[in-house]
Amino acid sequence: MQIQKSIKLLRAVVVTGLLLSTLTVALAQAEQQTPATATSPQQPSTAAPEPSPVSAASPTRTPRVVAVAGNIELDDIVEIQIESLVEWAEKNEPLKLVPYINGRAIKGNYPEELHLDHGRLIYHLEITPANKAVWVDLLGAPGGIRRAVTLSVGLEDGSAFDSVHEKGRELPLTIISPVYGIVALLVIIVTLVLLIWLIRNTNIIREPGPPPTPGKRRPYNLGRAQMAFWFFLIYASYITIWLVTDALDTITPSLLALMGISAGTALGEAMIDSGKETSKTNQMQDLQAEKQAVEQGISQSQKDLSPIDAATATVTDQANRDVLNQQLVSSRTRLGQLDQQIRTLTSQQSATISSGFIRDVLSDSSGYSFHRFQIFAWTIVLGIIFLSSVYNNLTMPEFSTTLLGLMGLSAGTYIGFKFPEQK
Repeated sequence: MQIQKSIKLLRAVVVTGLLLSTLTVALAQAEQQTPATATSPQQPSTAAPEPSPVSAASPTRTPRVVAVAGNIELDDIVEIQIESLVEWAEKNEPLKLVPYINGRAIKGNYPEELHLDHGRLIYHLEITPANKAVWVDLLGAPGGIRRAVTLSVGLEDGSAFDSVHEKGRELPLTIISPVYGIVALLVIIVTLVLLIWLIRNTNIIREPGPPPTPGKRRPYNLGRAQMAFWFFLIYASYITIWLVTDALDTITPSLLALMGISAGTALGEAMIDSGKETSKTNQMQDLQAEKQAVEQGISQSQKDLSPIDAATATVTDQANRDVLNQQLVSSRTRLGQLDQQIRTLTSQQSATISSGFIRDVLSDSSGYSFHRFQIFAWTIVLGIIFLSSVYNNLTMPEFSTTLLGLMGLSAGTYIGFKFPEQK
């Protein structure tokens, strides 16, 4: 029994020694591997690297319009302040940024100055062929001298940056400069008042010739009234378009043709009326001369007839007396005819008294005439179209050749009817 216990004890000691030796070798190997891993640069690292505070860059912020300095007006200077512009410019071209007004890109209107460090862009707002349609939409059909708009910037083919001047915080867009607007309005009003005064108190658009009777005016002339209508319409529209868009070359070729038609109508009418007046004057002079000659003949016949006494007259004297009596009867008959013709011409001249503008331009001695009404109606229709184009599109309309031909046909019909027309 003692021997068996000794054997078991020996086994336990051997097993314990083996375990201790194995543990000692493992610890020694671990101590050798730990410094080698820390100092060797070629040793691959299997652990995930921890993020470094230096390499973890913050995300790039989107540019945003934060302030605007200057007056938003065509042909004026405006300065736009943009935050985070420097970071955005690292990958983009800031000189390609254009203004966005009411969400519409003003294409081709690039900044004149760029202050990148301060995030400032300076623009000269102007019309170019690329952005004319946008400016027309922004400035057309004005309800006042200013209009509230949103403002931002962005790339032409992109989208606008965020802006503090969005809905609810719009900026005023000046459509018409108050100072220039007042001056232009005064010029137009003074011209209109002067034109109306001349129309009412002179023959500027009336039939030519002296007043038919003291205190009366001659009738209004349709051709001259049409020419005055187009003059003032084009005159006022030209000033308005220049005032808003600063454009000078706005009168279209078709408008020149229309003015030529109205001027030709007035000129043709004046030539016909002048010929008629000359003919009437010459006719009146001839009638007056003939009347004077007839009156002298009657007076002479009466003198020749007085000495002949019917009781003592010879056969020859009686024959002469009969001839003189026949001449007196014939002369008095002709004198009556001349008086009637003179009264007719005089009544025609006295009839050339104004009966009011509408009646004067639409009627002749026979009453209201359709050819006059036709040219009057077409003039009013084209005038309305003209004003609508100027107000909404800020441009003079371009009338088609067909429409101009229609106006020419109406004018030609009117001139044709002027030849037999008595006024």
